[in-house]
Amino acid sequence: MPGTRPTAVSNLTLMDAIWDALAGFYGDFTSAAADEGLTSSQAKTLTVLRRGPASMRSLATTLHCDASNVTGIIDRLEARALVRREPSPTDRRVKNVVLTDQGMRTVETVRTGMLATHTALDGLPDADRVALRDLLERLFPAPGHGPVTPA
Repeated sequence: MPGTRPTAVSNLTLMDAIWDALAGFYGDFTSAAADEGLTSSQAKTLTVLRRGPASMRSLATTLHCDASNVTGIIDRLEARALVRREPSPTDRRVKNVVLTDQGMRTVETVRTGMLATHTALDGLPDADRVALRDLLERLFPAPGHGPVTPA
């Protein structure tokens, strides 16, 4: 109703809402990845690499998994020509993983194939889309970025 103040919402209620949203998003992502013959871990790796090359160690950190697991994921993606390993320009002992053109096309197909997510987001007016992005950036800053402060 106009003029009413929003009711307080507990952290637990917000955590449940975030959980439900993430479960829906992750299910949509996993299904779209499977349509491309990828596991969710492989698709997550490609998604991370959309932002640029990454070392095996940083991938393990970002994906919250053991380095040996990342090696297996990269081996399988490399066998499909979706990624390649390159020497780091700053440390020759380090191998960076780089998305190939085919890898970029594949990850974009996965993201485009997330139909439930696209349908839900398409239903939001522009102001809500901006507000959602801003809230998510404040709650969960991207790695390497500090918390975003309101303007």
